[in-house]
Formats: sequence, C-alpha cells, structure tokens
Amino acid sequence: MWYDEYRRWVNNSYLHPELRNDLYHKTDAELEDMFFSSLSFGTGGMRGILGAGTNRMNIYTIRKANDGLARYLLDRFGDQLRAKRGVCIAYDNRTMSKEFAMESCRVLGFHGIRTYLFDNLRPTPELSFAVRYLQCLAGIVITASHNPPNYNGYKIYDEYGCQYTPEFAEKIVSLVEQTEDLFTIPVADFNQLLADGMICMIGKEIDDKYLDVVKSVQIHPNIGKNIKIVFTPLHGTAAELGLRLLSETGYDVFPVVEQLVHDPLFSTVKSPNPENVEAFKLAVDLGTKVGADLLVATDPDADRLGIAVKKGSGYVFLTGNQTGAVLIKYLLSERKKQGTLPEKGMVFNTIVTSDLGAKIARSYGMNVFSTLTGFKFIGEQVRFLEGTDQSFVFGYEESYGYVIDARVRDKDSFQAMLLVLEAAAFYRETEKKSLYDKLLDIYREYGNYQESLHNIDLYGVEGAKRIDRIVSYFREHPLIELGGQLVKISEDYLTRIRIEDGLPSPLTLPKANVIKYIFINDSWVVLRPSGTEPKLKIYVGVNDLSLERAKMQNQLLSDAILKIVKQIG
Repeated sequence: MWYDEYRRWVNNSYLHPELRNDLYHKTDAELEDMFFSSLSFGTGGMRGILGAGTNRMNIYTIRKANDGLARYLLDRFGDQLRAKRGVCIAYDNRTMSKEFAMESCRVLGFHGIRTYLFDNLRPTPELSFAVRYLQCLAGIVITASHNPPNYNGYKIYDEYGCQYTPEFAEKIVSLVEQTEDLFTIPVADFNQLLADGMICMIGKEIDDKYLDVVKSVQIHPNIGKNIKIVFTPLHGTAAELGLRLLSETGYDVFPVVEQLVHDPLFSTVKSPNPENVEAFKLAVDLGTKVGADLLVATDPDADRLGIAVKKGSGYVFLTGNQTGAVLIKYLLSERKKQGTLPEKGMVFNTIVTSDLGAKIARSYGMNVFSTLTGFKFIGEQVRFLEGTDQSFVFGYEESYGYVIDARVRDKDSFQAMLLVLEAAAFYRETEKKSLYDKLLDIYREYGNYQESLHNIDLYGVEGAKRIDRIVSYFREHPLIELGGQLVKISEDYLTRIRIEDGLPSPLTLPKANVIKYIFINDSWVVLRPSGTEPKLKIYVGVNDLSLERAKMQNQLLSDAILKIVKQIG
C-alpha cells in the first residue's frame, strides 16, 4: 500500500524539486515510514518530520490540512466569514515555518477567507490572544513546539482562542481526508491576496495589547525587583517580546545572547525543551558567572516555561509540577490577603498532573477539575465557566504549561514567567527565601509529593506497533499490584471504564488511549502514547512521610513498571 503512494509521488510532475530529491537514496524502511500513514492530529495538533511523503510535513500536507479547515469554516461560519471574520496565523523560527504560514494564507484565500498574518514570528500564546482580540473564527500556528529541529507542525484554534478539541477536530479531519490528490489543491497568489486586502499583516498593536494582558497577572507589581535573572528563549519566539516584557516590568535580566538568535537548527542545544536540564547549559554558565538568582527558559513557541533556582554554588531545577505548586500557593495566598480570591474559584489540571497543586487549591476553598492531557481541554473548561457563578483562577499541566489570565486560552510562558519572577522577588524581600525554600515549606505543609516522567522513544512503523502492543497488554492484563503496592483503582480512558474494588463505573472524560492505576497508598502510574511524538510516556506519582521516602517509592514504582514494559518488548 505504501509503495503505491510512493510511486504516485515520485512520478508526479507537480512534485516540488526539493521534495523529489528527498525521495532519492532512501531504503525501503525509510520510504515506508514516509508513506505508511498520513499525519494525524494529536494532543498538540499535527506534527511531523520535514520532508516528502504523506507522513511528513511539507507544502502538500499543509495545503491538505488547510483545505479541510477552509471547508469546515465555510460550512460552519459561511456568512460570518464573508463578513470578514477571518483566520489569524502565526509562525515560529523553524525551517519552513514562514513558508507554511504563507501556504495557509494561499489555500484559505482561494476559498475567499481573509487571513491576519503576523509580520514576523510570534509566541503561540499571543496567537491565542489575537484570535479573540481580532474576533477571528479560527487561528493557526506553524510550530513543532520543543520537538527536534527536523520537525515542524500545524496547530489550529477555534474562535475562542483554544485548540480544537476532538469533537470538532474530528469533523475537520474528516474533511481533510476527503482530499485524494494533494497535488491539485488550488491556491491563490500570495501577493494578489495582499493587494486585494485578503491578507492583513498584523504586528505591534497586537504585541502591545497582549503584553498588557500578561502584565495584568501581577499581584504586587511594585515589589522590589532585587533579583538577578538569566533568560533564554532557546532560539525561539520569546526573544524579542520576552526581553521587552522583563525590561518594562523592571527586572534585572541577563539574556543568553547566543540563544536570542532565531536559529532553526537550535545549534546550541541538543533539544530545545526547557523540561530537559541539558537545555540550560549556557544559562547555567551565565548564571554562575553573574551570580543569577533564577534561570528561566521558554521553548521555541514560548508556551512552556522551565526554571532553575540558585541553591548554594549551583542551581536546582524545578519540574512543571513543582513550579505549578509554587505558583498556586503564591497566587492563592496573596489574592486571599488582598480579598480578590473568588468564593467559587476553579483550578484546572490534568489526569497526569501531581496531586499537590490540587491539594493546595482545595485548602483555599477552590474547586479542582482534572482534564485529559492537552491544554485544549483546559481551555475548553475555561469557556464552560462563562455565564456561571464560578471563576477561573489557574490552569496548568505537568509539562511546564500554565495560564493565569483566561484572555489567553492556551499555556502561556509569558504569564508564568512574570508570576514566577514576582513570587521569587516577593519571597526574597518578605521572607528571605528562594522559590526552592518555599517548595520545601509547601512539602512540609501539604506532603512530600514526587513525580517522574519516563519517555520511551519508539520510531517508525515498528515503533508504532510496539507502542500499541505495550498499551494493549496492560489493557488486556490489568495490573493487580506493582512494586509491592496493591492497585485500588484502574481507569481506562479508551473504554471509559473505572474499576474500584472490582466494581465498574463510567468515566466522563472524552476517549483517549490512556491507562491509569491508583494504588492503596494513593501513588499512581499512567501509560500514555504521545500525541505529537513517536514515544510512550509513563508517569509516576507518589506522596510519602518524608521527601527521601517519596523519592525511593517513586524509584521503586518506576523500576517496576519499566521492567514490565521491557519484558513486553
């Protein structure tokens, strides 16, 4: 089957010369991986390796995705689109990002849909804000977030500035799949669309309005800024606006100059992911040199934030769960003192997020709701609060994503960065403590929570089969115990069944290929295939009487689940 598709590509006279060259000198295994399937929408949109083929990111697969989106929008919003409520488009610094953004304009323009294109690369959260600010009916970001440099991707947003949830994404995908011939998708001329006013270039006005929203998350904007900060955008879209934000709010910032460059190859890092300690190497070097109190890093599309706190002569790196707990504690405690904490406040996290943040939130009278993995589900829940007596307070997930002001409906490293820095300055001035000191205070008050994430990279056709085999095994042979801990609850989000003490009950969240086990001591393990990368993710969370016991228990459960996975093969 894949070979027939390959022959159709290689023999097609419309094929772009660079993509044709990409088909030469490939092994059968490589060609099979390029054509065995079509790129699909996962937790973070459509992502894939750049190159030729149906399973690659290229101008043809981008056109196909936009053609489906255009037909969906015309079917749902025809009259409003004709009234020029169009689509907002942003892009990051990756290879082909600008070109893919322009192709998106060309396809949508052919269908008579106006586009609002940023004049240069911009952060993903700014796109989410811009969709709502411009009253667009959809948004697009060309990005592969923190994936390796040979990847790119395509995220689509609804009229609320939130990534499409499965209910609507599936409708778009069904229209995308109706297109049989990628090479004959019609496109308009980009320059003619500009001349006709069908492409509107946007920039500074949106920047100003977006940064106003970001600055609004401050609780004590006039707190002394007596801390030194090292900032790196890891070559990505936070470089200009990030420095501008920190300068305008009065922080003493030392940028990692080498990583302000919009390098699509991310040459100074092995992986442009602030979840990885290795990505901070240059930041640590600079921080050590200048005596920085805090290191902050954003990923290439600036929706994730990683931080490291000075401890002795080095730095301690906080996980997304730990940063989330510190932010929740600071946000709720200080808003309570100010009298601005709502009586019916909502905090959102996900089913793979630490229980610590939820415990803190409930101690302040907040309600907590856990969604499936993917910030689109948190954004959706924020919309559901509109018109109710409940107020959004905070949303976050373990993978370094946070949002405080709901005028942005995606994770926002700018909001998180500003609140993190304010909390660091506040605790230093009022308690002579660092954020790590405050984390230890939180552990003493709420319990010693320790979480870990294990990524198992499995590439290509065989990798996909192995992921299916592993998850299917656990679905067909549910755990009874692990590492000496008995299973109390099992949750299968594909079958949407929860079993507690042998009794089944329905799960209400949407379907997802996720399995979660909760043990009698309230530790838990989750298995989830990544929706954006060729890997299986295994999450482990524990809470114990001491920090050292919690770390040991986490290691015990991690070793036990990984041993089973290895045996399954």
